[in-house]
Amino acid sequence: MAPELKASATLGSVFEAIDPDNPDFLHLQRIVSKLVPFGTHAGTEITEIGPHRAIVEIPDEPYVLNHLRTVHAGAQFLAADIAGACAFVGALASRLSAIDTLVLRDARLSFRKPALGRIRAIGVIDPSDVASVLAAEGGRRLDVDARALMYDTAGVLVGKVALDYVCTLAPEA
Repeated sequence: MAPELKASATLGSVFEAIDPDNPDFLHLQRIVSKLVPFGTHAGTEITEIGPHRAIVEIPDEPYVLNHLRTVHAGAQFLAADIAGACAFVGALASRLSAIDTLVLRDARLSFRKPALGRIRAIGVIDPSDVASVLAAEGGRRLDVDARALMYDTAGVLVGKVALDYVCTLAPEA
């Protein structure tokens, strides 16, 4: 992990350079791409972060395949988790400096079809949870629900993932 990220006391401190009134989503994408070294190791690529969704892609490479030559379930889950967390970052861009932690607590996966080729995980955050985090006072712990839909190269839905995160807000000064 990059030394500047290891030293960070809170998640929000990683995003200090982001203007909450006018967030630069491309800059957010560059920052978040460095936060999950295992995602980089596995070859996932964050291709979009915006206020309403995030997209993470798994490459069409032999090293992400299982013994059946389909994309490994672990690779799919990794992309879905990163997409959900990135959707959180995009949706809460105006309040990132107040976020202490975001931790995945639970997930439910449903694989629909064999995943072949490049896989896109599209993550979104429940809008009511976004509103709750935006309105909450510092020091609170909140549940945040996300979901990720995974599509293959042909646009076929290959999986659905429900993600339950816990978000803690830094205490107010």
